[in-house]
This record gives sequence, C-alpha cells and structure tokens, in this order.
Amino acid sequence: MKILVIGGTGLIGSKVVQRLRDMHHEAIAASPQSGVNTITGEGLDAAMTGVDTVIDLANSPVFVGPDVLAFFETAGRNIFAAEKRAGVRYHVALSVVGADRLTDSDYMVAKLAQERLIAASGIAYTIVRSTQFFEFMGGIAQSAAQGGSITLPTAYIQPIASDDVAAAVVLAATGTPVNGMVEIGGPEKFRMSELVARFLKIIQDPHKVIGDAKAPYFGALLDDDALVAGPDAHLGKIDFPAWLKTSKYARYASAA
Repeated sequence: MKILVIGGTGLIGSKVVQRLRDMHHEAIAASPQSGVNTITGEGLDAAMTGVDTVIDLANSPVFVGPDVLAFFETAGRNIFAAEKRAGVRYHVALSVVGADRLTDSDYMVAKLAQERLIAASGIAYTIVRSTQFFEFMGGIAQSAAQGGSITLPTAYIQPIASDDVAAAVVLAATGTPVNGMVEIGGPEKFRMSELVARFLKIIQDPHKVIGDAKAPYFGALLDDDALVAGPDAHLGKIDFPAWLKTSKYARYASAA
C-alpha cells in the first residue's frame, strides 16, 4: 500500500514512516523540506499520485493566536482538495484528547476545527486523539517558567510515549476506517505539576515547580480530567521509567 505521511520527518512522523516501511508498505515522508507544503499547496498533487492513504501528522508552528486556526484550516482544505483529485480513499489524522473540552485554548479550538474539516471531507477517515507525550514535558515546563520557578496546573495528565503513539497511528492507517475517533493515552495518570517536578529533579533542573489548580495550560483552565483519556481509550505500554531509559535523558534513568 502506498501511504503519504504529511509531517513524516517529525517526532511521530519519522517513527510512523519507519514502522510502515518495516511492514513493507511504500511510505513517503512529506514535509516542506521535501517540497510538499500544505499551506501553499505546493507539491501536494505530485506527492499524492497513486496514494491509497494519507496520514496527517503536521503541526502548527505556533500554539496561541489566530495563526493556529489559520494553519489547520488552510492545510486541511488544501490536503482534502488534493486527496479528491488523486482519488485517495482513506485519511488518518492525529489530534488531541480534550480538544472538545478546552475551548479557551487557541490550539485546542484549532484542532477541533481540523477534526470538523476531516469529518465533512467526504473521505473515509480515522482521527486518533492522543494525550500529551512524555517528550513534551520539557516544553510544558519551559512554557510556564518565570525566573527560577514554574507554576503548573494540578490537573491530571496521562502522558504517552511517542513510540506508542506511532504504533497506534500505524494500526489505524493499516486498518479499517472508523469514520470517527479513537483515543489513546499512557498507562498511568499523574498530577501535571507533580510529574513535571519529578522529571526536572531527575534531569537535575533547578527550577521549583509550584502546583496551582488555577494555573492556565496554554491559555486554558483545566479541570481534573480535561486531558485524561476516556474509559474506552487504548492505553500504551511504555511507562515513565521505561520511556526515560530510551529517551535523550537516558543518562538520568538510574535516578528515576
């Protein structure tokens, strides 16, 4: 099967491409660097020639402001127009658990708009909604850092390893379209502030983490379960210590 992976050189995309190739599919990694630009439409028609399935893993370069919505809406329209011209039969996209609950977040509102475009496209689809990745903990900490302290919500998160995300996306892409959503999450729930504090201590980062139930998360206030996968979610197998051992922080794993 010929599969086009938009965002195929990123964190998840590169893993998805490799897994598909290991399964003997013809997986094409598409990105602006390879001449495929979903915002301008450049290269989309050529990239989709003979493609059976498109996997959209591209992400906005910004997370707040009107440019987030503009990115997903423009990219979505261009992708679906090209898919229809090429006769693509199946579309798979990665979204975020909580996209329909956090309407104060520009990013979540934009992801929800992307989901609506997918559902209205007329092309068979599966949307994989994922919880936050373990790999994003450093970015979460950095986004809330002020001086020597970091203030984060005390709400629960259910982080998942990127390898488990890639496996779920591949499973969806090589399976039958559900014309709806599937949720994936990590094997454990943690208080966000507590997990980030634990992570920073392990990697010997001196920042002090302060837990605050009213602290915003990328512009949105969280209730306890806003970022937690539902009861029917497929759970990854890689827990925090196991992820740490294979991550770029592996040298700190003995302290976990």
